[in-house]
Amino acid sequence: MPQRALLAHTLMHECVGLHYETIYDILYLVTMITTKEKQKLIKGVQVHETDTGSPEVQVSLLTEEIAQLTSHLKIHQKDNHSRRGLLKMVSRRKALLDYLNQTDKKRYNGIVKKLGLRK
Repeated sequence: MPQRALLAHTLMHECVGLHYETIYDILYLVTMITTKEKQKLIKGVQVHETDTGSPEVQVSLLTEEIAQLTSHLKIHQKDNHSRRGLLKMVSRRKALLDYLNQTDKKRYNGIVKKLGLRK
């Protein structure tokens, strides 16, 4: 995750001759979660074989996106639009975790332990 942010930062400063939109497209592709990464994350927390939308899967994907966005914001401190998106993601993850905690404590404790969210 921090490597992606460092790569994005390097691209921004070394691609001075490129059009701004081209640089933006490159940076967007570098910082988003790839399909293979997403599949790997899903496989690690699936409840059943075809599960792609359970709270565990959603929390896992949000956690990865939050980590990537956090590393982006360490470089771009003034990016308030991304900061707002980060806060929305954190809120969404908290709501999903609260739901799991209320409905099934065992699943909640399992996902929290697996992702290392609480100490």
